[in-house]
Amino acid sequence: MKGKVTLYTALLFTAALFFVGCDGAPKQKDTAAEAPPPAQIVREGDASVVHVDQPEQFPLATAGGYSAASELVATGVVAPDISRTVPVISVASGRVVDIRARLGDTVKKGQVLLRVQSSDISGAFSDYRKAIADEILATKQFDRAKGLYDHGAISLNDFQIAEDAQNKAKVDVETTTEKLRVLGSSVDHPSGIVDIVAPISGVITDQQVTNAAGVQGLSATNPFTISDLSDVWIICDVYENDLSAVRLGETADIRLNAYPDQIIAGKISNIGAVLDPALRAAKVRIQVHNPGMMRPGMFVSATFHGKKETRASVPASAILHLHDRDWVYVPAGDSKFRRVPVTAGRNLPDKMQEIVSGINPGDKIVSNALVLQSTVEQ
Repeated sequence: MKGKVTLYTALLFTAALFFVGCDGAPKQKDTAAEAPPPAQIVREGDASVVHVDQPEQFPLATAGGYSAASELVATGVVAPDISRTVPVISVASGRVVDIRARLGDTVKKGQVLLRVQSSDISGAFSDYRKAIADEILATKQFDRAKGLYDHGAISLNDFQIAEDAQNKAKVDVETTTEKLRVLGSSVDHPSGIVDIVAPISGVITDQQVTNAAGVQGLSATNPFTISDLSDVWIICDVYENDLSAVRLGETADIRLNAYPDQIIAGKISNIGAVLDPALRAAKVRIQVHNPGMMRPGMFVSATFHGKKETRASVPASAILHLHDRDWVYVPAGDSKFRRVPVTAGRNLPDKMQEIVSGINPGDKIVSNALVLQSTVEQ
């Protein structure tokens, strides 16, 4: 009997320990149960509108005002000023015997560029020598006729004929002398070789002649073209929709791709009257003084400044870059947010960014659009 009581007591003690271990042990905190429930996103019929259960999790910011002039950036290329570009011509035809300048060389006015051996010079000098001989003879005949006329030995008609012959001989001398000068030769230094000199100072921007090549005078291609690059043109293509931002006589900022840190001021001198039918763009010409580093063919970007206007400025984090476009979220009431497309502008100090279009100063926006977008995509 005593053994049964002992066994019964042990069982009761074991059961008591079991219940104490289950109910009396300290319980661990359920941190997941204590955290606020995640925001629930409900998509509306409009894909750009979302419904949020807890909109306070997405703080708002107010778009500020930013005063700035509208800007239009167009690409362009450096080109020589046509009014400062002069062809080098050879009136005399013949064969090139010496070239003393090359494409890209900087030359001075009067510098010899090439020498041409020409039969035109030989023929012109022969005509000149004949004209001189005829003038000498006509002068002697006139002097003789004058003496005879003064003594009544010849008639007035014969005297006038001698005088006319002398005058025509002088005209022939003047004509042949001028022809030699036009061909590039001189009566003091007769030669069959003529020197072709630079008409202006500048840079040789085109060369169409080589050694031993033939020169056909005015009917042929010009051997050289010289451009004065102290002033150059910037030729830009401005699309039809942007032409309202470009006005004749206003200034533009030029940035060379080769020197992006330097800004050169230019003046709009012409806006093309005809659009390119393929590009739907007009050629805009900007006159620029060349500081020395601008070379024809260089690519540039031209910034045209419009009238000052007030635009919105928002935190850079409020702009969402999605599908190659910029967006912001604005409150739409009843715990809803609407995604609105915007056009972002330049970066501003204090991590702000300009908004060209899409919202106005004073509008409310979600300060961190990426957080809201990430929640929507979950």
